[in-house]
Amino acid sequence: MTKRLLLAAAAAFALPFPALAQTAAQVASVRDAAMRDEVAWNVVEGLTTEVGQRLAATEAEARARAWAVKTLTALGFKNVHIETYRMPVWVRGAETAEVLGSAAQKLAIAALGYSGSTGVQPLEAEIAYFPSLADLQAAPTGSLKGKIAFIDHAMVPTQDGSQYGYYGAVRRAGPSIAATKGAAAVLIRSIGTDHHRNPHTGVTTWAQGVSPIPAAALSVPDAEQLVRLVKRGPVKLRLAITPQFKGEAESGNVIADIPGSDPNAGIIVVGGHLDSWDLGTGAIDDGAGVAITTAAALHAAKLGQPRRTIRVVWFGAEEVGGFGGEAYAKAHAGERHVLAMESDFGADRVWKFETNLPSGAKGIADRLETALYPIGIERGREAAHGGTDVEPILRGGVGTIGMAQSGIRYFDLHHTPDDTLDKIDPEQLRQNVAAWAAMLAITANAPEDIGPVSAEH
Repeated sequence: MTKRLLLAAAAAFALPFPALAQTAAQVASVRDAAMRDEVAWNVVEGLTTEVGQRLAATEAEARARAWAVKTLTALGFKNVHIETYRMPVWVRGAETAEVLGSAAQKLAIAALGYSGSTGVQPLEAEIAYFPSLADLQAAPTGSLKGKIAFIDHAMVPTQDGSQYGYYGAVRRAGPSIAATKGAAAVLIRSIGTDHHRNPHTGVTTWAQGVSPIPAAALSVPDAEQLVRLVKRGPVKLRLAITPQFKGEAESGNVIADIPGSDPNAGIIVVGGHLDSWDLGTGAIDDGAGVAITTAAALHAAKLGQPRRTIRVVWFGAEEVGGFGGEAYAKAHAGERHVLAMESDFGADRVWKFETNLPSGAKGIADRLETALYPIGIERGREAAHGGTDVEPILRGGVGTIGMAQSGIRYFDLHHTPDDTLDKIDPEQLRQNVAAWAAMLAITANAPEDIGPVSAEH
């Protein structure tokens, strides 16, 4: 536990008056105080320094849960506890790739989550190049027998990160499709927008009945190099990828509450995911998210006990399949959730918000617009959607509010060794906290009934 966190805890729940935060002036006071926040930085600094990487269902993730309980308790949250569940365990092994022949050279790769193994002896095979996932899908069944499929793509940075949905399919589905075509292994151009020699990992999904084959991502420069080599003629690689599936182990969610004054008003869930990939220290993905939402909840509570319970959840095992979100939804199915939201897109500034609320609560969006516009956040016109951790809750008709962060540089860092604390801009981090704090001050105390949205959307 860092000294800075302990000092912050002393003032965290200094509730000066028990009034509901319903006036614009009160919400503005919360927002402006949060623009000077130090809690979020202390949380993400402590987590990434004292724990480091936090691969799901490993000893490191267990240490992170213990660290989270101590931290959230020190900050003054109530009912702080861990809820565990069992899940499959996958761990990284050796991962090397070499071009053979007259252009012999090494390539930078990282195995994808749930990749199969080449075994003790490296695989030597020719490359079959596919400019896109669609080209791979069009390949005849059996045409890749004994070959290494290499899937390219053309992802570019955007403010809303929207290209990840389309091009991310290269990683999520590409290896399984290649396996059905007979491929011995698969390489993809990293799902990223940087030009550093850092490969981007991430989970891949095997279709039912498909046995995992070795699957890895090339750094973007190495993928471009391999494209150039392929254009010159046949390319043969030596590939060694030796991860292991290690049965089942324990993961878990860490839960912490700011209890509401009205038990019938419902629960607002906010949070992010505690686990991370094992190449960096999980600062932007998603140490920043748990830090932002934790600090924001504390700021909102400084106006007095909220009407609704604010529940902060540090979800486990998001990266490898959203196990934490599913486990939380199952364990808390009998409770009345009225909103569920997560921060899982780094630490750069929020530029837009969107809502998905029942018609009777539309006034909340109007008050949000008033509160957030002064810190550079515009109101979007589409319905908000949740992330991996809260989607299981939202399926029950629970409303949500989306805080859209700038994605211009997110996919330069996402799932790479460069996901480290120095990539977080403290000023932008504080703007995130201010946005979330204002939103919680409004929603946790709103007089409107925030009912289900499923019948309307």
